[in-house]
Amino acid sequence: MKATTQKENVIRFGTGGWRGIIGDDFIKSNIQRVAHAVCLLAKEEKKDDKPIVVGYDRRFLSESSVTWIAEVMNGMGMRVILMERSTPTPLIMFWVQNYGLHYGIEVTASHNPAAYNGIKLIVDEGRDAPVETTARLEELIGEHWDEELPLMSRDEAIACGLIEQIHSPFNDFIDHILSKLNQKEIKDRGLRILFDPMHGSGIYPLMVILQTLRCTVDLINDNKDAYFGGGTPAPTASRLVDLRNRVVDGGYDLGIAFDGDGDRLGVVDENGNYIAANEILCLLYDYLRRVKGWNGPVVRNLATTHLLDRIAESFGETCYEVPIGFKYISSAIDRYDAVLGGESSGGLTVRGHIHGKDSIYAASLFIEMVCTTKKTPAQLMSNLEARFGHFEMVEANLTFAAEKKPEIHRLLMVEKRLPEFVGAKIARVGYEDGCKVYFEDDSFVICRFSGTEPLLRIFAEASTRAIAEGYIRAFRETVIH
Repeated sequence: MKATTQKENVIRFGTGGWRGIIGDDFIKSNIQRVAHAVCLLAKEEKKDDKPIVVGYDRRFLSESSVTWIAEVMNGMGMRVILMERSTPTPLIMFWVQNYGLHYGIEVTASHNPAAYNGIKLIVDEGRDAPVETTARLEELIGEHWDEELPLMSRDEAIACGLIEQIHSPFNDFIDHILSKLNQKEIKDRGLRILFDPMHGSGIYPLMVILQTLRCTVDLINDNKDAYFGGGTPAPTASRLVDLRNRVVDGGYDLGIAFDGDGDRLGVVDENGNYIAANEILCLLYDYLRRVKGWNGPVVRNLATTHLLDRIAESFGETCYEVPIGFKYISSAIDRYDAVLGGESSGGLTVRGHIHGKDSIYAASLFIEMVCTTKKTPAQLMSNLEARFGHFEMVEANLTFAAEKKPEIHRLLMVEKRLPEFVGAKIARVGYEDGCKVYFEDDSFVICRFSGTEPLLRIFAEASTRAIAEGYIRAFRETVIH
């Protein structure tokens, strides 16, 4: 049988894959066009000799999308490994890496609002698809836009041996993480943890790991909810107010939160204080380097804390800065043999694990750090700031009319118009990914277009929140008027 196509919006990939509004861009025909292009790419690159693993998160249409993707791939003669339960993105990356596959697909919009869904493409070694690959996908989608797509039903594909259905995909992934942990220290401590998966797909593997390590774990927001409780599934301070209150009221040692597809981490200390992603990165790098004795530099993106630079310098190491997009972090970890790399939005990975961000391993390692050092999260953070100083990061997301984007781009990147930063001395300005202003006191502000949503993102870090907010206000008044 054949699928009929109809002209729709152009499909574009951003830093986290292709994402679109459900019912507008994210529709069956576009989903199947992406699947068709992946098959064409596999044949073009002579990588159609191995199956493609396909997983999905708990968003609306995710499970249905997997069926639609498989129909096209099987119709193209491609073999598909189909997850029969929701899976976090790190698991699909692990499958591609661990089983030597060429491609994997996760149906997810990660931490985006509930109105979004999308497709994330994973390539050889379990890496995020590079820009060159996604650009070629876009070309293939455009070149074959009006073609009828060959479809094969699941029953027919199973009969032909083109589908392998996986009901228990987690065992090797969980064992891999457990093998990297100091299990005795964690078992001996017996932490009480409150876990908020934010209605997402990262529940099962972390629960198994923590229960194996004899932690007492209670859950909130573990049911499937396509609206994510009425908020965005991002483990930010404002979204974790309930977790913060419950950790204190219940006397827990800490709280853990994931985003919708289990690749971003939020932590709450025993006093209900939110430990931001920047702070998690700094704590874990210091722990791996100082306590566990791992040698090597660290990697961060342009919008991530400069406190990492100070910590690296204290060990005689370098902190390497890369553009936004986790693909740049993972490739830099390999290039410089870095201990770990991460970003201020909550994603990190550690040398020797997968090449993408993973909140499951990061949370497990954070718990190991608490148990091994025999300090509370609050004590660990206080000690770190006593040694290296304190930074505050503030983020603003600015909306704008679509027709204003060229003008904003011209102001930022062509005219290179800078605000006047009263009382601050500029060390240099970079334009590698948006406009980033570096100040002499290690503070910074960066203004760039979002790669996944129609937003202008401004990140600022300084010694006080007031100074950081001043940087953002100055940029806002310059580019949005």
